[in-house]
Amino acid sequence: MKLLIVEDNARVASFLAKGLAESGHTTDRADNGRDGMFLAASEPYDAIIMDRMLPGGIDGLGIIEALRRTGNKVPILILSAMSGVDDRIKGLQSGGDDYLVKPFSFGELLARLDALVRRSRESTAETVLVVADLHMDLLAHKVSRGGKAITMQPREFRLLEYLMRHANQVVTRTMLLQNVWNYDFDPQTNVVDVHISKLRQKIDADAGAPLLRTIRNSGYMLSTDG
Repeated sequence: MKLLIVEDNARVASFLAKGLAESGHTTDRADNGRDGMFLAASEPYDAIIMDRMLPGGIDGLGIIEALRRTGNKVPILILSAMSGVDDRIKGLQSGGDDYLVKPFSFGELLARLDALVRRSRESTAETVLVVADLHMDLLAHKVSRGGKAITMQPREFRLLEYLMRHANQVVTRTMLLQNVWNYDFDPQTNVVDVHISKLRQKIDADAGAPLLRTIRNSGYMLSTDG
C-alpha cells in the first residue's frame, strides 16, 4: 500500500514509517496540516493515517472535511490521544473511517488499515466502464457502442479496457506493451499498431464521432472529444 502519515510528533511518525516499511508498504510524511492537506489532495494514496491536533493552520479533522467535500474517498484512520467518546464521534462524523487512540499497538493499527483498504477496494470495484456511448461490462465480458453489440477477442478486450480506464489520457506504446502484453521491454513488433487498427475498425467504423485517436509521436488516446 502507498500510505500518507500526517503526524507532527517526529517519534511517532518515525515509528509508523519504520513499521510500515518493514511490512512492505511505502509512506509519505507530513508534520503539519498545510503540507498534509497538500499531499492528501494531490497524491493518490491507499489510506491516510491522520493525527487530529496539527500545526500549520488546519487540523486533522479540517483536512478530512475538506477532502470529503471534494469527493475524495480515500480511507482515513484517525490517530489521536483524544480518547473521549465525543472525540471519537466527532472524528468519525468529520469523515474519518476509523479512530485509534494513542498509545496504540502497531499490530492493531496495521490490521485496521488492511481492513479499511480492503473494504474500500471492494466497494469501489468497477464492473462497467463508460466512455461517451461506448460501454464495457467487465463481468459479462461484453462491449457495445450506441447500444450495438461489438464482438471482441480477449486481447482486444484487454486493450480496450486499458484505454477506457485511461480515457482522455495519452497512452504510449510502451505502456500498452507492459500492461496489455506484459512485455517489460520493446520487442520491436508492430503488434500494438495492428491491434489498435482492428480495435478502431470495431468501435469507430459505424459511429458518427471517432473515439480512438492516434497522438502523433506520443501514442493513443480514447477521447470523449472525438
